[in-house]
Amino acid sequence: MASNKLSMIVRQLSTSNANQQLVKAPIQVFGIEGRYATALYSAASKQKTLDAVEKDLIKFQDQMKVDGLLFEFIMNPTIKRKLKAEALKSVSSKMSMKQETSNLLQCLAENGRLKKVNNVINHYKLMMSAHRGEVHCEVTTAAPMEPAQRQKLEAVLKTFLKSSETALLSTKVDPTILGGMVVSIGDRYVDMSVSKKIKKYTELISATV
Repeated sequence: MASNKLSMIVRQLSTSNANQQLVKAPIQVFGIEGRYATALYSAASKQKTLDAVEKDLIKFQDQMKVDGLLFEFIMNPTIKRKLKAEALKSVSSKMSMKQETSNLLQCLAENGRLKKVNNVINHYKLMMSAHRGEVHCEVTTAAPMEPAQRQKLEAVLKTFLKSSETALLSTKVDPTILGGMVVSIGDRYVDMSVSKKIKKYTELISATV
């Protein structure tokens, strides 16, 4: 059932009826938003517009943040779907968007899914990040890291990645972990915080009392 829905979305987003076989995305994303993002990735891949579509989507996402009228128009459930689709077709033209991007916005409007546009865009950005071989790494420490510490950490993180992959490092500060660090690399998670060690030792002591 889901594959049939995805095939239908692919047809709606494609610029032509030819060659509608789905192009496999670099990562699998789920839910309604995931289906639209996957269909868009497939359509853009066939047209060799993957990067251009991503730029369109980021530009549109940024526009929604600063243009209150556009955001309200998108979220307003009382406006007819056809009117929304026509308006977004005009917006796409004014913003010089690729046809695949325009098709996505119109498709979301016609299917009553426009409220999910932000999540669809985020899913597409995740797929493009994976397409470029980027791996998101998040490190949480009790205090801000010094530049030298960050450099050493980046060197260590690279040893966990393939030669074709690039680490995208983001850091957070959380004093509650007391010390050490919590590291997330893609779908891998390692808790090396002092707070976890204290909790473990406390549990061991409690079990022996």
